[in-house]
Amino acid sequence: MTQTHTHDYERADGRGVTMTYAEPDGAVRGGLVVLHEVGGVTDEARILVSSLAAEGWLAVTPHLQDLDGRHSGQDLLSVTDTTLAWLVDDRGIRGDLLGVVGFDLGGTASLVVAANRELGAAVSVGGRGLTTPASPELPALTDIAGGLRSPWLGLYGDDGDQTGEAEVEHLREAASAAKVATNVVRYAGASHRFDTAPDAAAEAWERTLAWFDAHLR
Repeated sequence: MTQTHTHDYERADGRGVTMTYAEPDGAVRGGLVVLHEVGGVTDEARILVSSLAAEGWLAVTPHLQDLDGRHSGQDLLSVTDTTLAWLVDDRGIRGDLLGVVGFDLGGTASLVVAANRELGAAVSVGGRGLTTPASPELPALTDIAGGLRSPWLGLYGDDGDQTGEAEVEHLREAASAAKVATNVVRYAGASHRFDTAPDAAAEAWERTLAWFDAHLR
């Protein structure tokens, strides 16, 4: 498995972030910001970063230790912007080869970023707050999906307390109004974390890689 590293990055304007990243062994295809789930940068988050690096991406996750809905959209954008700046300024990644991917509540954050920033591609795997805000600090995703500025893929299970079939379909309809490419895939019987649906999880992973392959080139 590709080794991960933790780094404290600070920009000239004083903004900074602690991040964990992994680099490909060979040529770098582009840069991906990984917005992790609740609980901080867990072993699962490090495995994800390593797995993306094994596919040729310079993958980096900013440490959002209190990601539990208390972050506002502006907070998420600021941290993501700082992480993107590291990829561009320190690692020389072109702007059109930058993407963001989020899991669980990070999936919510990924759509918020994609609705406010022009990146090469974005992916949300699970997440909450589709039709009702996940917290008072965040918008309902159906309210902002029509204004997506980055090509966006949403992957959702509809068996659980976070999302349901009707919510996912409402989000699909809202995203279809965007002026960029969008796709929403619903996995019947899978939870929002895909924990008990290994076949769906494997298929979602392949779709994620294919989305970045198609849009970051």
